[in-house]
Amino acid sequence: MSTQTLRRSKPKIDYPDSDGQPMAENTLQFQWIVTLQGGLDAMFRDDPNVFVAGDLLWYPVEGDNKLRVAPDALVAFGRPKGYRGSYKQWEEDGIAPQVVFEVLSPGNRWSEMMDKFRFYERYGVEEYYVFDPDNIVLEGWTRQGDRLVPIQTVDGWQSPRLGVRFDLSSGNLQVLRPDGKPFATYLELAEQSDRERERAEQERQRAEQERQRADEARLRSERLAAQLRALGVEPSG
Repeated sequence: MSTQTLRRSKPKIDYPDSDGQPMAENTLQFQWIVTLQGGLDAMFRDDPNVFVAGDLLWYPVEGDNKLRVAPDALVAFGRPKGYRGSYKQWEEDGIAPQVVFEVLSPGNRWSEMMDKFRFYERYGVEEYYVFDPDNIVLEGWTRQGDRLVPIQTVDGWQSPRLGVRFDLSSGNLQVLRPDGKPFATYLELAEQSDRERERAEQERQRAEQERQRADEARLRSERLAAQLRALGVEPSG
C-alpha cells in the first residue's frame, strides 16, 4: 500500500493595518506629525521612487505580525509611491525606511521610546529624529555600522538622506528644505496661497491699467494724426 504524504499549507497570517492606537494625543503633536509628513511628501513629490507616509505600521519580518511599529513619519528611498495599508518590508524588496520621525506627547513613556529606538536600530533605519514640541527639543541619531549614534549638535544639522536642515534659532523648530523654504502647516500654506493670489491679482490689475494707458495713448496719437491730416499736414514718424 502506498503512503500518501499530506502537505499542509501554511496558515495565512493577518497583518493588521491598525494597532488600535490614536495617531496623536493632542493638537500640537498632530499638527507636527501632519507638517512633517506633508512637508516631506511635497518635497519628494516629483520623485516616483521615494515613498513617504505618516503613522503607517511597519512590519520588518515576514511571519511575525506582532513585531511592528508605526513611525509618526517615515521615508523609504527606492520604493514607489502608492497606497499601502501597512509597510511589509518583504514586499518592498527588503528595503527598510531609511529615515523616521517621532513627535512626542506628554503621554509617551521612556520605556516605549527605548523600545522604538531599539527597533529602528535593529531593523536598519539610517536616520532617526525625535521632536518634543512642548519643550522645543530635537534629538537625532545616524547609523554607524549596526548602531544608531547620537548627533551631537542637531541645531543646524543637515540630514544626509533628506537634505533638509533643522533650525532651532528662532525658539521653535524650523525644517528647511534644500531650497531654504521651511516646512509649513496647512494654515500657513493656505495663508501663503492667499497672499500669492492677492499678489497675482494686483499684478493683473497693474497690467490691465498699463494696457489701458497704452490704448489711450495710441488713441490720442491717432486723433492727433487725423487732425493734422485734416489741416493738410502729414504727421512725421
